Amino acid sequence: MTETADKLRLDKWLWQARFFKTRGLSAKQVSGGHVRVNATRVTKPAHAVGPGDVLTFSQARRVRVVRILALGERRGPATEAATLYEDLSPPAPPRDLPEAPAPKYEGKGRPTKRDRRKLDDKTRQELE
Repeated sequence: MTETADKLRLDKWLWQARFFKTRGLSAKQVSGGHVRVNATRVTKPAHAVGPGDVLTFSQARRVRVVRILALGERRGPATEAATLYEDLSPPAPPRDLPEAPAPKYEGKGRPTKRDRRKLDDKTRQELE
């Protein structure tokens, strides 16, 4: 293999590994200087990366650190994309707030005109 066959454009690899939905989004992230390759900031989407390189970038309010294991042939399913890298990111912090249970449907729905009049009468009596 030649030197160029062992490498792939950074924006294309990020797109194939399914970190970004479109190649344009990955190129924009790289152009903005938000991606580091082996701790060096990169601003060119055409920067060549290969197996063994470590990428650091932000994604959805999280800092991702990944080591490239392989170069992809295509943008395949997520299971195939997961084999292209090793995730070195620290685990996400646990959520401090307990998740609220989903509201339950009580079967009542919107009050009828008669029920609404009763509620209005009740609130008028409480105000008096």
